[in-house]
Amino acid sequence: MQVSFEDFKFNKQLLTAIADAGYTMPTEIQQRAITPILAGQDVMGVAQTGTGKTAAFVLPLLMKLKYAQGQDPRALILSPTRELALQIEENIKSFSTYMDLRTVVLYGGLGPKTQKEQLSKGCDIIVATPGRFLDLYLAGDIHTKSLKFLVMDEADKMMDMGFIGKIHRILEVVPRKRQNLLFSATMSELVHKIAGDFLAFPTLIEVTEQATPASTVVQRLYDVPNLKTKINLLQHLFMDDEAFHRVIVFCKTKTVADHVYAFLERKYGGENVRVIHANKGQNTRINSINAFKSGEVRFLVATDVAARGLDVSNVSHVVNFDVPIVIEDYVHRIGRTGRAFNEGVAITFCNPAEQYYINKIEKLIRQSIPVEKLPQEVFIEKTPFDEKQAIAREIDNQKRKEDPDFKGAFHEKKYAPKRGATRKKRSKR
Repeated sequence: MQVSFEDFKFNKQLLTAIADAGYTMPTEIQQRAITPILAGQDVMGVAQTGTGKTAAFVLPLLMKLKYAQGQDPRALILSPTRELALQIEENIKSFSTYMDLRTVVLYGGLGPKTQKEQLSKGCDIIVATPGRFLDLYLAGDIHTKSLKFLVMDEADKMMDMGFIGKIHRILEVVPRKRQNLLFSATMSELVHKIAGDFLAFPTLIEVTEQATPASTVVQRLYDVPNLKTKINLLQHLFMDDEAFHRVIVFCKTKTVADHVYAFLERKYGGENVRVIHANKGQNTRINSINAFKSGEVRFLVATDVAARGLDVSNVSHVVNFDVPIVIEDYVHRIGRTGRAFNEGVAITFCNPAEQYYINKIEKLIRQSIPVEKLPQEVFIEKTPFDEKQAIAREIDNQKRKEDPDFKGAFHEKKYAPKRGATRKKRSKR
């Protein structure tokens, strides 16, 4: 039986906002999470990115809060990154258009003055990164006694980023009697641990097998020997500007991201490309994401700082210029395309040292990524000596990780000079 948003007994204001946002049918996570949340249960939702997770907790939360009330926050939503915090705030604004609920978003990277002023005016919902929330709480700017709802979004990323200590500190300062919601794309041991500390007899909702990429994403893999050939392949693919009309290129490091950005800027002009990574200021990152969302910019080059919570519709392609080392990030990266029932394509470039991580990713997602042949038009560059050495060293390290007794080409060797070598040199003189 097909479920509609009317079946959840939402009020008219919420239903009108849902219709205005262009939502017609609830996704699976929304269908299964909204009713228990409305019933006041603790919920643990495991769902991949791009499945409508944010709306699954924002809609019932708004329904339960209904209207502005008092000075202090009644709901706290914790997010691992500022980008995701802003994304959640955007969702709340969109769905609460016809309600008078007040939301404040708190994150680091900016001075706290404006955020303190917003808090002093009163709010119903706080969306925050853990560090900034604690800073403002300890400074006396946040009073938690009225909190009725605590939501932890992207719990796995929170654990990866080392927030477990801050989360425990927050759990100490919020009221015991509250409704808890935890959402995660994957279920690591640390997520299990925090769930045990955080949730009371939760309703578990797992909409797909753990870490399964969205079925709307077509995956492709190219074996590419080195960095220069990766650039050549990128150039070849992007010649099809009709197909590759809105692309996110993911890189492992800031250095590689800047390198790819410089190439695309030279090739397609600065107005068509933006880069975001940890060295970019907060405003620059937000402006770049907004320019990409609005369609002004064709290419967004990013490190994994942008892999989560970046909700952009109609991303035609995700290109993994580098294979992610944190293998769960593969699912998050490719989840940026094929969102909300649209089809998308995820293309991964893999050098010999990255094959190790591809094997682990395939194990995680329980499927093989189809390998494509390099197009004939792509010029295969010779691997420079330094890069060849770095790849060989990395492969040695991987083998050593799997087998501690492995002695690779790069373990310490002491070479004795060959007998007669000096004599020969002298005779040549």
